[in-house]
Parts: sequence; structure tokens; C-alpha cells
Amino acid sequence: MSTIDYRLIRQLWMFLAVAEEQNFGRAAARLAMSQPPLTEQIKVLEHSLGLRLFERSRRGTQLSPAGAAILPAVRQFALQVEQLERVVREVAAGQSGVLHVGAITSAMLETVPRLLEHLKQTHPKLTVFVREIDSVDAIANLEAGELDLAFARLDGEVGHGISVLPLTEDRLAVALPAGHALAGQARVRLKSLANEPLVMSARQVSPVYFDLLTHTCRAHGFAPRVLHEVRSVGSQIAYVGCGQGVALVPASMRRLAPANVVVRPLFEKIMVVTAAAVWNAKRHHPMVDEALAWLRSARK
Repeated sequence: MSTIDYRLIRQLWMFLAVAEEQNFGRAAARLAMSQPPLTEQIKVLEHSLGLRLFERSRRGTQLSPAGAAILPAVRQFALQVEQLERVVREVAAGQSGVLHVGAITSAMLETVPRLLEHLKQTHPKLTVFVREIDSVDAIANLEAGELDLAFARLDGEVGHGISVLPLTEDRLAVALPAGHALAGQARVRLKSLANEPLVMSARQVSPVYFDLLTHTCRAHGFAPRVLHEVRSVGSQIAYVGCGQGVALVPASMRRLAPANVVVRPLFEKIMVVTAAAVWNAKRHHPMVDEALAWLRSARK
């Protein structure tokens, strides 16, 4: 196994500073060093990589095509190093563990806060990092080890060693503009939406959910007329409020509806999973085990 090349890491930080400042003098000041050593280290980096990273002229310092090509990866690397430093500081300060959680917006509003309150009570030294994700991102992030636990709109077997625990489900409803002809009905038959323009949660955000809804429409005799694909249920409600169509949404979303939008349950009882806990069964994490135990208990 090769050892970590800390010199290369330092040189990449230098490259990033020069690339962003487009000036060796300003980059040196930003790095709290003098310019000659910075220039020398960039030359060493270029020699090590076998690439010319900068074009130097009287107009200043510009990235070469090779430098521009590696810049996004170096920026991502720098963010990962910063995250590592943050975790190390937390652990060094006496924290007992770190948990990385990703969640769709609705789960961040409902399930995640209650879980974190429980974990903080039982493990006060636990550090938790939470970030918003789309359902489609959950599996890849869990496989890459970027997340320990995810909350997404998934259901059934997904493979790759990824396990899914459905947490909440809701009856499917339709969001309608308040003045819509169907808004006065207590319940709306799904087939009555056959000619309506639909606002759907985008397939690239939640493929399982999108496919479920389109399959459900076809099972009731029509192909959905999707006018807009948006990133969240909240966005669906907003589009309906702007007169951009109607939307199939969980019935509980009525609490988010403004005065110009009504949410009516469907006549057919169609249940959808609104959130599930997702984790990588191949990667053991004791806090994930504890979180799942609490989630199972809370679900009961």
C-alpha cells in the first residue's frame, strides 16, 4: 500500500489558489507564502503530472487546457479534504462518532428531525451531517460511502446490497386549482384526469415514484399528459397554484396548499410510499443500526 503524498496534496491546494486568483502574487498572499516558492512548487507539480497547467503572459496567468480539465476534480478533492478536516476536529474534540445523512426535503421536515433528537439524547457526543438529496442520488451515495443513511422515496428491492425500510405511506390525492371543475368533488376519480395536464415529480429525481404514478394512470385507462416535471412535491403544489396543471400528490400535502389550491383524495384507494430509510448493508455503522431500531419502533 502506498503512503499518502502530503506534498502532492499541498501542491494541489496551491494549484487551486493560482487557478482561482489567476495571479501568482495574489495566490501567494492567499496562501500566506512568498511568490517564488509558490512558482517553484507549481513547476514541480507540472513536472510530476507531465502537464502544463498554466499559460503565463503579460496579460496574466491563465489555465491551460490541461489545467482547466483537472480543475473540477481538484475542487471536489479540496471539498473532501475540508470535510475530512472537519470530522477530524470533531473527533479530536471528544465526539464519539460521525453520521452522514442524506434526505429528500419532505423527510427533512418530518422524519429526520425526530430521529436526530433521539440520537442526540442517547449519544450526545455524536456528530451528524445532514444534506438534501434527490431520491435518485441515494443509492450511488450510499455505495460510494458518502452517506451512511438516506431517506428517499424508494420501495421494493433495489439490489447492490442496498436495503430499504419503508417508513411512511399516504393515500394518493390530486392537487387542483381552487376554481377547477373537479375542485368541488369530495373525491376525484383517477380516470377523470385523463385529459388534464399533469405536474409530476421528475423521473430523474425519483424514478421509482415517477414510474409508479405513470403505471397507475395506464392501469386506469389513460397515458398521463405530463406538462411539467419538477423536483419536489412542494414544487408540484406551487405549479398548480400558478395554473400550470394538476398534480398527483400524497394526501398529507394538503397542509402545504395555499388558498388557491385544493387537495382532494382520489376515489380509488392508492397508497404510495412517501419516505423510506435506505442504507448500505455491506457497510456496518453502529449508529445506523441504532437509527434503524428507533425508526422501526416509531413506525410501529
